[in-house]
Amino acid sequence: MKSLVCIVVCVLCISSINNAAHGQLTSTFYNKLCPTALSIVKAAVTKAVNNEKRMGASLLRLHFHDCFVNGCDGSILLDDNSTFTGEKSAGPNANSVRGFDVIDTIKTQVEAACTGVVSCADILAIAARDSVVQLGGPTWTVLLGRRDSTTASLSAANNNIPSPASNLSALISSFTAHGLSTKDLVALSGGHTIGQARCTTFRARVYNESNIDASFATSVKANCPSAGGDNNLSPLDLATPTTFDNKYYTDLRSQKGLLHSDQQLFSGGSTNSLVTTYSSNQNTFFTDFAAAMVKMGNISPLTGTTGQIRKNCRKAN
Repeated sequence: MKSLVCIVVCVLCISSINNAAHGQLTSTFYNKLCPTALSIVKAAVTKAVNNEKRMGASLLRLHFHDCFVNGCDGSILLDDNSTFTGEKSAGPNANSVRGFDVIDTIKTQVEAACTGVVSCADILAIAARDSVVQLGGPTWTVLLGRRDSTTASLSAANNNIPSPASNLSALISSFTAHGLSTKDLVALSGGHTIGQARCTTFRARVYNESNIDASFATSVKANCPSAGGDNNLSPLDLATPTTFDNKYYTDLRSQKGLLHSDQQLFSGGSTNSLVTTYSSNQNTFFTDFAAAMVKMGNISPLTGTTGQIRKNCRKAN
């Protein structure tokens, strides 16, 4: 009987190793390796978001900005060192991405429970899901088994993350390059139902564009002068900025998209119909958003023996 148990356990272990070696993520990756990992992340995210609602959007954005730069490998978390300049100072991230301290806290707690097992890249993926749920959004099964990169790329971050000034064709091209469909683009953009943006990212839209609701533009200008105040914040979803819902799409249909790239999704192009669908059916949006998050989380992960499990998310071992 003992021999049979050993054989079954060994087969399961070999199967897990083979899955990881072939780049296959699995929802059960930590079930035996670190069974408390997911609950540790959830508790820390819940505490952080309860302390500051905006943190939910920040953690979601960290995962997105990580995955769009050489895959979901935790590279966005690396500090600059003598061999490379990391991604934190890239245009899309400087003075903008945040939540690193929350990830540090989670990593410290996970390391205390299971040393050298849970990757920083997986922590980002789990924290993004838990943040959305904490703010009232959908849940999904996070596939796990990513490993961490040992380097980061400033140039890739500058070139691969879509700009808030992008037009629709550029957005579609960017998402297609990462294996994501136009439907994924529209669904994932719904993450802007939470969080805030800096004046510098939407000043040109509110002062220069015509496809914007006049009263909305006036209200936004109050906190975003035509010169100065670059870091002043405005909510991406004016009505319910800390609730994950479908109001973002309602805003787009009313020409109240804060960013140029947001309003591009409803400006007479191929994505108008999806925006209309999501604005009238929150359940459909939630389903498509969850599916798109799983797809995004599977962009070029490091698995098997590639990469490493960082002990400190800010630096390679």
